[in-house]
Amino acid sequence: MQSEEFRRLALNELDAVYRMALHLARHPDEAQDLVQETYLRALRSESTFELRDRGIRPWLFKILHNVFYTRMDRKQREPTLADDLQHELAAEELEHAAPAWDLASLDWEQVDERLKEAIDELDSRYRDVLLLWAVEGLKYREIAEVLEVPMGTVMSRLYRARAVLSAQLGELAEEHGIHASQ
Repeated sequence: MQSEEFRRLALNELDAVYRMALHLARHPDEAQDLVQETYLRALRSESTFELRDRGIRPWLFKILHNVFYTRMDRKQREPTLADDLQHELAAEELEHAAPAWDLASLDWEQVDERLKEAIDELDSRYRDVLLLWAVEGLKYREIAEVLEVPMGTVMSRLYRARAVLSAQLGELAEEHGIHASQ
């Protein structure tokens, strides 16, 4: 593949990569850093990229997830001072009181706020799978590659995410005439 074609394909996915980075990082500045690192790594690895059915998006998402979880691992290994711990606890309380990002900014203007909040509250393992499937339109196999988990894990996490949302949002479903099949 020509370098110009690779860069065109990669840049066409910039919004999707940023959107996923925002879901992961939950802060615009951190999301921008993740996207920058993702694209730097992608450009360095351009020669190893092989174009597949779904294009470059799953490959970029895999790089993004690797960058994000590598950073998370590093942060967890860093020593924490008592003062830093107090600030982290206060920040965590604020984060739970008001989400740091709004799913409406992701063109979800038609989505009820209760659904947005319920998705935001999902465990990250379930939220990542749900968003890659529902928002980004990836197939189970592609999600498994991005997250580096077996396809069965993807399916069970998606099932669990949907079950949690269904349980939390029964009232919303009734309002919209949606009835859970039994």
